[in-house]
Amino acid sequence: MSDSLVIIPTYNERENIDRIIHKVFSLSHELHILIIDDGSPDGTQEIVKSLRQEYPRQLFIEKRKGKQGLGTAYIYGFRWALQRDYQYIFEMDADFSHNPDDLLRLYECCHEEGADVAVGSRYVKDGSVSNWPLSRIFISYGASIYVRLVTFMPVRDATAGFVCYKREVLEAIDLDQIQFVGYAFQVEMKFAAWKAGFSIQEVPITFSDRERGFSKMSRGIVKEAVWGVLKIRLGALKGRYDI
Repeated sequence: MSDSLVIIPTYNERENIDRIIHKVFSLSHELHILIIDDGSPDGTQEIVKSLRQEYPRQLFIEKRKGKQGLGTAYIYGFRWALQRDYQYIFEMDADFSHNPDDLLRLYECCHEEGADVAVGSRYVKDGSVSNWPLSRIFISYGASIYVRLVTFMPVRDATAGFVCYKREVLEAIDLDQIQFVGYAFQVEMKFAAWKAGFSIQEVPITFSDRERGFSKMSRGIVKEAVWGVLKIRLGALKGRYDI
């Protein structure tokens, strides 16, 4: 039985899902994978189900109807993990924008170095972004500064989606109180962990833009992120994240 679960939400990831699963299972530390698929019409589910024959004790899939949002997928996955004996729970994209090799570094940060939350960060020393236009880098980096100014949270890459949580963190956070489903979800989870007194460490990574498939970014997600940060701060003033 592995102590670690990697949660990977998917929607139309047939170009990547086979490769990402094989890569994660090739790593030196045994990891399990939970795929949460929101009704992909491109055959993603069928690929995962066929791979379960090869990895029956390591690979799992939960199927949902329709696109319900990144945040709800991770909350679903967190609850699934907490019902089992996993001690380290990871968030990771399916499209290789997160290098699977870095899972080992996030694990070491929590398991060996004492972090409660390890964040794969683009914006600390030795972190970087690959294959992004300058305009997107500017927007993303500006967003990270905006989050710090509004929330006072000492995390340089608060919107990062490559994260390892210790079990104790997810047990302490009231997951019913997490309100956002897009990129603001990533900020809100880190903020809730920080407000609860858990330590957050950032691990430098190189974030690479996807080479296959299509981005799920939308104007609605961006709008939620902008206004969501203000709502998170207001919620904190009202005691939403107190435990």
